Amino acid sequence: MINIVERIIQKISLISNTLATSANILGSLVVLMLVLVVNYDVFARGVFNTPFRGTVEVVQFAMVLIIFLQLPDVVRVGRLTRSDGFLLLLDNHSPRVALFLRRFVDVLSAIVMMFIGVAIWPEFIEMWETQDYFGIPGVFMAPWWPIKMTIFFSASLCTLIFILRVLNMKNRVNIQRKGTEK
Repeated sequence: MINIVERIIQKISLISNTLATSANILGSLVVLMLVLVVNYDVFARGVFNTPFRGTVEVVQFAMVLIIFLQLPDVVRVGRLTRSDGFLLLLDNHSPRVALFLRRFVDVLSAIVMMFIGVAIWPEFIEMWETQDYFGIPGVFMAPWWPIKMTIFFSASLCTLIFILRVLNMKNRVNIQRKGTEK
């Protein structure tokens, strides 16, 4: 029974890791697109005295996409900004306490991400139904729903990744206990 659960967790981890990596790649492509837009705007402004209309809106749109597309991969590889110096010191003296605190932080992080996902879902549905746009009519307009969908996707995937991290920590503790009992 434990092997079946472990296999299911491994498959879900593989899928979530693939999604997080793919979202990170997509976020990097958005960064590249943003660089191209800003460079075109600077070039067109300087050479032709006609800036790209909507540069500010594109930058605003792209920044949110970049952050939320790359966030799940940052969580996946454990590079989320935090101060874990205390936990590193605690690892040497009390590894079980450090493991408990790491698990506790991951559980709290999963809860926060879940709240973000739950809060943004109704906004996504509303923007999808109303097809509301942001920007300046006649200059540049873009729909809101892709931003809301990206935030929801990111928060949901981060929640899953944090939960999987907690479950994997439990497996590591069980493996360590089995190793010390022999």
